Amino acid sequence: MEALLTPSKGANTLPLSKRLKLETHSAHERVDKAIMALSPFSSLKGYQRFLVVQYQFQRRTAPLYHQQDLGAWLEGLPERCRYNAVISDCQDLALNLDDLKDLSPPEPDIDSQAAALGWLYVSEGSNLGAAFLLKYASQLGLSANFGARHLAPSDSGRGLHWRRFTAQLDAISLSDEQTNQALNGAREAFQFVKSLASVALNNQ
Repeated sequence: MEALLTPSKGANTLPLSKRLKLETHSAHERVDKAIMALSPFSSLKGYQRFLVVQYQFQRRTAPLYHQQDLGAWLEGLPERCRYNAVISDCQDLALNLDDLKDLSPPEPDIDSQAAALGWLYVSEGSNLGAAFLLKYASQLGLSANFGARHLAPSDSGRGLHWRRFTAQLDAISLSDEQTNQALNGAREAFQFVKSLASVALNNQ
């Protein structure tokens, strides 16, 4: 990964978080459809398929939350990581983590700090809409204390938690090239989730 992010040079006037939302809208919709194809809340088996996807994605992004250079720009980044929570959820539902590792498609490289910002945007954004997912999961007997810990809100609440993240994201100065790397990173993250969902569906 790059050691430093360089100063902005004619970057688009739209804040990075807004550009990420705008330019990954189609990719986000494709992921939503792929996730719903798993029937994640129709049964515990469906939820387990969904949980497999969550585990594999969080495993890929977990190292980013502990990158010191990224943490210098995104305060409280390590505390945002949900990897341990999703591991506990898998254990609650007796999923074998070693087996899950074998089911994962090839993991894409995240070759720059700017690209990592795009991945983090996707990861953090997934928690913003998790309120509805937690509600549906509760109908299966799951909760923030059993099986659906990774869907629980932060102590500060989902909205404020997200706004703090995007405010810090938008405050980082990126060159045009780095902005494109962040956008491509987000697209790759969405594509990876879609690939994970496809594998989970084919292995049901």
